[in-house]
Amino acid sequence: MNNLSGSNIDQSKRFENKVAIVTGAGSGIGKATAHLLAAEGARVICSGRTLSSLNATVAEIKKNNGIAEAHVLDVTDEQAFAQLINSVVDSYKRIDVLVNNAAYVVNGMIDTQSADDWRENFSACMDSTFFGTKAVMPIMQKQQSGAIVNVSSVCGMVACMGTSAYSAAKSGVIAFTRNTAIEGAPYNIRANVVSPGIVMTPATEAAIPDKDAQDFTAQSVPLKRIADPFELAKPIVFLASEDASYITGVNIPVDGGRTCELVIGAADFS
Repeated sequence: MNNLSGSNIDQSKRFENKVAIVTGAGSGIGKATAHLLAAEGARVICSGRTLSSLNATVAEIKKNNGIAEAHVLDVTDEQAFAQLINSVVDSYKRIDVLVNNAAYVVNGMIDTQSADDWRENFSACMDSTFFGTKAVMPIMQKQQSGAIVNVSSVCGMVACMGTSAYSAAKSGVIAFTRNTAIEGAPYNIRANVVSPGIVMTPATEAAIPDKDAQDFTAQSVPLKRIADPFELAKPIVFLASEDASYITGVNIPVDGGRTCELVIGAADFS
């Protein structure tokens, strides 16, 4: 499904003349989201930590006749995030969509994880979402419109061994988004969350590089496969679009059914 040629990308123009910022756009879900937004007419501001990967995303988008530009950004730097928001407004007079996708995970068991590692999870996942939202809210309030889509994780909904800090941070993203939705509603600003399950991103490939491990992981998912990044990008783009004009404050798990399943052990009801 990870086809960047455009043949599998929706060519409707729901975002024509709109400006969208996507963090973590150099790879994985952020890259796929940037592609879909651009294919539907948006000017996409691709931000992330590595210029080379951002330039690759932008080059692919432009090859498919989309509009995009790369901006190196450390999302944990509040001033830098605000400067990016302000520079985009100075250039294009508006921001219609913000996708807070960038994240970082430092695994560790509760009894051994350092306070610094704990805080790093929160800085990358929770603080960055706050910084971006805080900076963009006045812009969207002034224009009386906007959509914010935050990327959480199923780890923010259910427990996962060794991810207490990451899970707590991602759970915080879900709660923060609900508050954003309530505060944004009087200004026609919508805020929603997508919570991915297992997705075949570069980080996932690095964690489970061999096919046997990938197949074993896939068997833990009711749909029996690992998601493609575009399967996450599509609901993100939907929530950012006017097709979701009456949806705000929701969390959509996109996890192949993983979080809705109660494992019943050895019981057999067949």
